[in-house]
Amino acid sequence: MITQILKKFNSFGFQYDLLDWYYENKRDLPWRQDQDPYKVWVSEIMLQQTKVDTVIPYFQKFMEKFPTVYELAKADEQEVLKTWEGLGYYSRARNLQSAVKEVVETYDGKVPDNPKELGSLKGIGPYTKGAILSIAYDQTEPAVDGNVMRVFSRVFKIEDDIAQLKTRKMFEELVREVISKEDPSSFNQAIMDLGATICTPKSPACLFCPVGEYCQAFAEGVQEELPIKTKSKKQKTLSYMVLLVKNSKDEYLIEKRLNEGLLANLWQFPMISLKEVGLEGAAEWVQKEYGVSVQVKDKIDHLTHVFSHIKWDLSIYEAVTVNEKVEDSRLKFVSKEEIEEFPFPVSHQKMMKFL
Repeated sequence: MITQILKKFNSFGFQYDLLDWYYENKRDLPWRQDQDPYKVWVSEIMLQQTKVDTVIPYFQKFMEKFPTVYELAKADEQEVLKTWEGLGYYSRARNLQSAVKEVVETYDGKVPDNPKELGSLKGIGPYTKGAILSIAYDQTEPAVDGNVMRVFSRVFKIEDDIAQLKTRKMFEELVREVISKEDPSSFNQAIMDLGATICTPKSPACLFCPVGEYCQAFAEGVQEELPIKTKSKKQKTLSYMVLLVKNSKDEYLIEKRLNEGLLANLWQFPMISLKEVGLEGAAEWVQKEYGVSVQVKDKIDHLTHVFSHIKWDLSIYEAVTVNEKVEDSRLKFVSKEEIEEFPFPVSHQKMMKFL
């Protein structure tokens, strides 16, 4: 099938025009100052599910704190999560640190340039592996994400569902065939930039595209209909009551989440499932669950927070302690000033203004 797709395609002309445009127009990004594989790695992990403009300050702060794999490997996980705070998808940070520890212990601090070794590290999937090998090590490896599939689905007018694994694998084969052998690093980054600035999901700027003459979708006027992707399942909504519990010292009760699953090892204000417990049973539930007696007071606010697969519906209430003894290891009473030291998910950061 790949041979058929490429039968009349001018790969050399496509490469030349794409790279010529990229050398003139490439985005000035902090992780592009050199080809340090660690920086490429961190940037690619941060860029998953996050926009470039959001990532830049986080990347710079992260590099100041953890400039090499050695600093990140020996850092306390809570400090790593605090530095990551606000980026979301915190398992990315935990997996990154876990993999970096392996790089230090197994590979003497050198990020592997071998596809098998690199791909075996925690959190490194086919895309991240391809990005590191091509961008940092100049290897002719495909780095196929949604951006890349969008560009090539239009260039070759491919109407297969990009949500399917077999379609992604087809695009990987396709990129492997058309990637520049002379400058694979710039080629993959050029496709990324093209997808981000010109070949955008909606209203692509086709008249300004450096490779428009090679694009079959543009020639047929169907570029906005591609790529084809089946919609994911509808998000499940979970309703919670969140308690801002204050004691007589003006300290607030915070809870550390479990060390696995969603938002693992982050801190939060106590959350109670409204479906399972309900408003009336909140104080009793807190007493049974944590051994802390509280009196629930007024509702302060309401907010929603959307994850990729679920939506949190959060009702925020004030509460005060009746007894102030805390024996549960998950809990701490901390002052408003101390709370800044703990990593919180975005949804709970938004509640800080009510303290």
